[in-house]
Amino acid sequence: MGIALQVYHAACNGELYSRPFIESFEETPMLLAVLTYMSYGILTIFGYLRDFMREWKIEKCHIAREREEQKDFVPLYQDFENFYTRNIYMRIRDSWNRPICSVPGATFDLVECSSNDYNWTFEYTGRVVKDVINLGSYNYLGFAENTGACATAAGEVTVKFGVGVASTRQEMGNLDRHEELEKLAASFLGVESAMVFGMGFATNSMNIPALVGKGCLILSDELNHASLVLGARLTGSTIRVFKHNNMQSLEKLLRDAIVHGQPRTHRPWKKILILVEGIYSMEGSIIRLPEVIALKKKYKAYLYLDEAHSIGALGLNGRGVVEYFGLDPKDVDVMMGTFTKSFSAAGGYIGGRKDLIDYLRTHSHSAIYATSMPLPVVEQIITSMKCIMGKDGTTIGLSRIQRLAENTVYFRRRLQEMGFIIYGNNDSPVIPMMLYMPAKLGAFGREMLKRNIGVVGVGFPATPIIESRARFCISAAHTKEMLDRHTGRQPPSPCLRKHCAL
Repeated sequence: MGIALQVYHAACNGELYSRPFIESFEETPMLLAVLTYMSYGILTIFGYLRDFMREWKIEKCHIAREREEQKDFVPLYQDFENFYTRNIYMRIRDSWNRPICSVPGATFDLVECSSNDYNWTFEYTGRVVKDVINLGSYNYLGFAENTGACATAAGEVTVKFGVGVASTRQEMGNLDRHEELEKLAASFLGVESAMVFGMGFATNSMNIPALVGKGCLILSDELNHASLVLGARLTGSTIRVFKHNNMQSLEKLLRDAIVHGQPRTHRPWKKILILVEGIYSMEGSIIRLPEVIALKKKYKAYLYLDEAHSIGALGLNGRGVVEYFGLDPKDVDVMMGTFTKSFSAAGGYIGGRKDLIDYLRTHSHSAIYATSMPLPVVEQIITSMKCIMGKDGTTIGLSRIQRLAENTVYFRRRLQEMGFIIYGNNDSPVIPMMLYMPAKLGAFGREMLKRNIGVVGVGFPATPIIESRARFCISAAHTKEMLDRHTGRQPPSPCLRKHCAL
């Protein structure tokens, strides 16, 4: 493996932290960077060659094209913008888009597919690949299951109430179970009030515009999720981006905002809102929340925290990154999260002061116009949340939280012992393992599936061009034997090492 500098990001303000905060991001080895750029260059050349052959009908064209009778209209499809998709992504598309035909728990069953046209279309072979180890789902606490308390409760509610509400919360879609869930969520988060929404993405994209608008400033981490980015853009506010988890960059923007005010007029900003996530799902890093809160207080800004990946997955009791750092929930102005990961359900929530939640109930488009969360989903969340909190009279929730932490530490350590380059915080259940070159994305996924292991590969444009990776998501449902099957107490296969490192 190429020799590279190991960079450890330790907290600058150590007095703000009650526990060690260590994140590692090894710089891309120079040889790998050069080879990766060469790979993309070769793929680009052959992509243009294939486009030329398609234009002259030498190669069959599968891409979306304008009809001849519409040639005088403004193009519906931006042909050049799809160059990467049709010429690079399509070649390794078989590593994704695999239909699952079972519960996506610790293991799942895959429908086998084949393609005769280089992954433009797929056909089912009729064969099912059984018991594939699931290292790709955000099933952090293992509640994605069709047996047990959650499945039983959701089934009973389905029989009694049906699967849909067919109305908004403000009309005929507000049921007592919705209000019970909101009270339970507020208690779990340690805030005055909470509100739930049927879709996690819409929780961000529709609620941020209700909180800030023209004349306001949004400071957004450069690696924030697309839902946060879209929500910020819909506000009409000025948006400035700071370097990922870099407190010096954030403080400089805050200081400049206070000193200079709004452009041209130099009037003070109406509001300054900081947007961050708890765990960043591509990097496996954890937000430096104590430092962010200190800066927020110092410069009188507001803080919006997205805990989609950290709620349930961090903290002694699964209460997220706030509990992980031992902080007061009142110091976070807007606590947002989703039920799609640790709770194995759907939807999202926002928690905070009662006046904030009351305001959102009447001003959020997602609250006013979106259909209510289905009752089976509500029941899944209530049951799993009570289990996490211990309100079901058992310690199952606590044991799952502990097992997730143990699995995370074990899996990270074994990958490092095998010599692989991994990113992120030591306590993050999201573990990116670097592959670098684009051809390795497809090759790694195929090789892993041969061993009945399902993984997710991520490349450009979701990551920087020279930082393609496989992303493992650890679950409390994984046993040590399952993790050993990937990290292997036995010597790793030369074939796997060939695909992952030089």
